[in-house]
Amino acid sequence: MKLYVSVDMEGITGLADYTQVDSSKNNYERGRRIMTDEANYVITEAFNQGCQEVLVNDSHSKMNNLMIEYLHPDTSLITGDVKPFSMVQGLDSTYAGAMFIGYHARASMKGVMSHSMFFSVRHMYINDVAIGELGFNAYVAGYHDVPILMVAGDDQAAKEAEELIPNVTTAIVKETITRSAVKSLTPSKAGQLLKEKTALALENKEKVKPLVPPDHPVLRIEFANYGQAEWAALMPGVEIEKDSTIVRYQAKDILEAYRAMLVMTELASRTAYC
Repeated sequence: MKLYVSVDMEGITGLADYTQVDSSKNNYERGRRIMTDEANYVITEAFNQGCQEVLVNDSHSKMNNLMIEYLHPDTSLITGDVKPFSMVQGLDSTYAGAMFIGYHARASMKGVMSHSMFFSVRHMYINDVAIGELGFNAYVAGYHDVPILMVAGDDQAAKEAEELIPNVTTAIVKETITRSAVKSLTPSKAGQLLKEKTALALENKEKVKPLVPPDHPVLRIEFANYGQAEWAALMPGVEIEKDSTIVRYQAKDILEAYRAMLVMTELASRTAYC
């Protein structure tokens, strides 16, 4: 069995605020070591459970956070930026399942460091379904007929996953108090939980169906201000919905919608004087 693992950072055990996930801040090195250990618990247990191949994709910020020297020696790691499919780079139909580790809730929702791609996105939609990074990545996996077997992160990420993906296994390593405060397991206790949940998720893999995306989806992104919408609308095929900061794009499939989202959020991030 081939397993795909996407690892974000905001949902990692014990991490509560931006000083632990921003490479320019003082707590980052601690955060990335805990992130690496957490990924390794999942990877190692997957091999213990009989997986023949595990591909890990570093999915946070510049996507060069995981410390490859500490990972299971049989792991393959995708690291660095720029990636055409970002948090799901390398995922295709050859994988029997995927796991999302260190994930967080979508923008405008309760949850530690909740956001969607970058902090000026208020909401994202595929047709009428509100999604964040978790949902969008799950749709791309579904396009390739790959089910999301497990999501690990805070309690709000787990709630979001369970609402989107019936029978998904969730591993809650911390509980949200506010957007920048949590009640967390210790890393060793979280490691034990992650190993148990990884084994359970692989055991129950036949119970989880891929999250199949709609054909010809409409992508809608609501930004915090009109300037961001204007920047995003510079992409061909994008229009701003009247009297709003929502941009709309009609995609031929979910892969095109995903890449359009990457371009629009990157353009919008250029807005100055927010």
